[in-house]
Amino acid sequence: MNKQPSLLGTGMYPLTRAARLVGAELRTVRRWLKGYSWKYGDGRKVSGPLWTLQHAQDEEFGEEQVLGFQDLLELRTVARFIEQGVSLRVIRATIDIARETLGDYPLHSKRFVTDGKRIFFEAVERAGDEGQLLDVRRQQFAIDAVIRPSLLEGIEYGADATALRWFPIAKKRLVVLDPQLQFGEPIVAEGGVPTDTLAAACKAEGDNVERVARLYRVKPQEVKAAVAFEQQLAA
Repeated sequence: MNKQPSLLGTGMYPLTRAARLVGAELRTVRRWLKGYSWKYGDGRKVSGPLWTLQHAQDEEFGEEQVLGFQDLLELRTVARFIEQGVSLRVIRATIDIARETLGDYPLHSKRFVTDGKRIFFEAVERAGDEGQLLDVRRQQFAIDAVIRPSLLEGIEYGADATALRWFPIAKKRLVVLDPQLQFGEPIVAEGGVPTDTLAAACKAEGDNVERVARLYRVKPQEVKAAVAFEQQLAA
């Protein structure tokens, strides 16, 4: 009997949730991760997914794609590239080139900060996007805005350089996504309670932060952080 690989410790994010967590439109994320086709002459051309997801799609997940923690961090970087006006064709080439030396999830690799600029310009040339190449050379700040140490702010790495946890509000570090806990859903870092649970409780209790903190045995600032985080996701 074939055993399915364990999903424990890998994180589980339905596509709708993942899109919200990285601040991207669901329709766009679906195109990145499922691929798409378009009419070309008398036929159609197909563009496949940017990478293979951690979790194979099966009946357990239903029709919606489910991302793992490493997928989520890659998606976050892709979203930042798009924000800076980088074409999807160049992003695809960047991932393909970076994967050769940086592993399956190269965009949030520590080495991508040092090697990323070289990889990016090689990708632009490979993609044959001359307009993009001229544009990024004129607007160097755009690529620097993506490939810089701040991209990794909030990501905690293990001894083998694998991303272990992500603090989406890096400066305060009150909210964390840890694939080992609560299937990787956002929780308050010290108390371990899901942020959506605390936010819902706070609403039910008439925004009584102190009462919610006592009920869930967390600090008031964690309740406030959870509420602010969930409000940001809903915006």
